[in-house]
Amino acid sequence: MIMNRDGDARELFAATAWYYARFRPDYPSAFIDDVVRRFRLDGTGRLLDLGCGTGQLTLPLARHVAEAVGVDPEAEMLREAAAQARAAEVANVTWTLGRSDDLPGMFGRFRLVTMGRSFHWMNRDQVLAALAGMVTDDGGIVIVGDSCLVQASTPWQRTVDMVRQRFLGPDRQPANTTPTQAAEGAEPVLARSAFRHVERLTYEFSRHWTIERIIGYLYSTSFPLRHLLGDQQPAFECALTDALQELPDADLVEAVTVRALIAIRA
Repeated sequence: MIMNRDGDARELFAATAWYYARFRPDYPSAFIDDVVRRFRLDGTGRLLDLGCGTGQLTLPLARHVAEAVGVDPEAEMLREAAAQARAAEVANVTWTLGRSDDLPGMFGRFRLVTMGRSFHWMNRDQVLAALAGMVTDDGGIVIVGDSCLVQASTPWQRTVDMVRQRFLGPDRQPANTTPTQAAEGAEPVLARSAFRHVERLTYEFSRHWTIERIIGYLYSTSFPLRHLLGDQQPAFECALTDALQELPDADLVEAVTVRALIAIRA
């Protein structure tokens, strides 16, 4: 979630960290294995995870490096990340409050820099220019993202959207909070940076949800649903639960595509 206007990021994700840590899906193990193999992560070297959130990407990769640094502009996210690290007995991560404007700072050099669900929030050209002096010659960058549950592509996702609209009304629906500059895809930005050699990785699989996880995910996004619901939150949760339970197909399954870019110096 790191961005150049980090105050804006804090406002968008205020009071979401508890839900983010518990209900945002992990990255697929095949992706983690591919990154470990591609960068020969053998317990040495350093990892920098920009916009680390609550550590969904930092923690599984930290087990394969000597030291990891997770950076995020939201202190609440970092507190949750540290708690998740303690629970997972991962002790080699330093959690740092920061923003993309802080780069290069005093962070040092890294074999691998990762950005999971975060690159679109940044001043991307500026970040890549700073990383050119921070990534070792044998290292590189990984940018990864996945599909969003709230995009109504299945009957049950359309039901979620319908119930949300019923409670919020037409004037309080999610807007596009992604910065305008992110309308340009990541690859053209990488093409004009030092990291011009790009590999594309795609992972497709089914993600199974429960009603509890769906509600928790909705509260983890940049759209301030809990705030807008106010004292209607319990009624919303009951209405959504009832609506999903009434669907003829009880399986809450999402077809997920995770896309990753591995970028190294050309």
